[in-house]
Amino acid sequence: MQALKHILQNVKVDELIGESELKANKITFDSRQVNAGSIFVAVSGTQTDGHKFINNALQSKAIAIVCEVLPQELQEDVTYIKVPDSGEALGIMASNFYHNPSGKLKLVGITGTNGKTTTVTLLHDLFSKMGYKVGLLSTVENKIGNKVIPATHTTPDAVAMNELIADMVEAGCDYAFMEVSSHAIHQRRIAGLEFAGGVFTNITHDHLDYHKTFKEYLNAKKRFFDDLPNNAFALTNIDDRNGMVMVQNTKAKIQKYSLRKKADFKVKIVDNSLSGLHLEINGKEFFGRLIGEFNAYNLLSAFAVGVLLGEDEFETLTILSQLKSAEGRFDYVSNNKKGVIGIVDYAHTPDALEKVLSTIDKLKTGTEQIITVVGCGGDRDKKKRPVMAKMACIYSTKVIITSDNPRTEDPDSIIEEMMEGVPPYASNKVLAISNRLQAIKTACHLAQKGDIILVAGKGHEKYQDIKGVKHPFDDKKVLIETLT
Repeated sequence: MQALKHILQNVKVDELIGESELKANKITFDSRQVNAGSIFVAVSGTQTDGHKFINNALQSKAIAIVCEVLPQELQEDVTYIKVPDSGEALGIMASNFYHNPSGKLKLVGITGTNGKTTTVTLLHDLFSKMGYKVGLLSTVENKIGNKVIPATHTTPDAVAMNELIADMVEAGCDYAFMEVSSHAIHQRRIAGLEFAGGVFTNITHDHLDYHKTFKEYLNAKKRFFDDLPNNAFALTNIDDRNGMVMVQNTKAKIQKYSLRKKADFKVKIVDNSLSGLHLEINGKEFFGRLIGEFNAYNLLSAFAVGVLLGEDEFETLTILSQLKSAEGRFDYVSNNKKGVIGIVDYAHTPDALEKVLSTIDKLKTGTEQIITVVGCGGDRDKKKRPVMAKMACIYSTKVIITSDNPRTEDPDSIIEEMMEGVPPYASNKVLAISNRLQAIKTACHLAQKGDIILVAGKGHEKYQDIKGVKHPFDDKKVLIETLT
């Protein structure tokens, strides 16, 4: 039980009507989860408005209602708290309810379009191997030490997130590394969290179905750094043209990393092959298992965070050299009977797809074909669909355009929109196969010894979302079974 007075600490309150000394046993923004003793927070979401469910919450015996607009009729035995932003209030209240757990360990957030999952996974594994107990919040999975908790969103809702961080504190975690999505920043899900540092990877075309314009998307990311405290660090990739824009208003200590410019943390690629990366990081030689220029950035940012958190440079590099990438990120399949190399990658934006394909193109040693299987998700940013197809055509010998997670859309309609981006010169090397299983099998059938198949878009996901139903599907498993 928590006192309402404590739960509301640091929350901007416009008006409080009723008893302020009451105690609550739960905070929720889902009226279906309300029970006697709950505080219900009416959040205006993208799909529905929580204010519509205030009566439902009251019927389930909620003792307090937090809202932006007060109901016309108020119950005498209920406390009403009017706030300017329910989403922000929920974040701060959740943090207070769980005794501000993020301040009891060192929490580092990684944001950007690409590279978040790989970077947080590297950091979790790095600090774990250094002997610390570490928490992880990522797209692929959440972890408390070695205990795995399945992830449903890039960044959980505010209540679930604070409960999870509280569990990390209870388990004795010293550090936690989390992906911070633009949705979570914009919806104020991270309000109330105390960050020891923030990392910016890059920003490219994505999520414009939600943010509407690139400027809105950029500003959402930037707000994360605007809100960092002055005792935190803000680590930014200055090779990205918006790298310094991200930190221009931050109070945190700015640190820069780069492949191409003078920076606090600098990397030079000595050799990049299918066996890994040979790098020079801050003047020190490094051999790692990850592949591609984009992973040079991920390794550099992980190294920088380690150093900024007080770890020894040599030990940090030694451990990083032993680590592998996150599941579904340039995930490598080889040693099969056909002699074909298969790669599964989460690349679901034009920029991410270009980075993966350009890396594969650079790693070619001769006349190998690059066969790309790619689709686009339904109910998401439509503008990127033709661009994704065009990008696949630029780098690939053959392209198979297929279904991704069509969700509520018709898969063939999505494919048609992608096909609009196929350049005239490339039309004869493109196939459209809506069945993803058949598309991957066709790519394997077309491949000859030494060829490289890229299956892009879903990465670690073990399902296909079709008409609201998640059907079991694993790109890597299909590749292995078909090539074996």
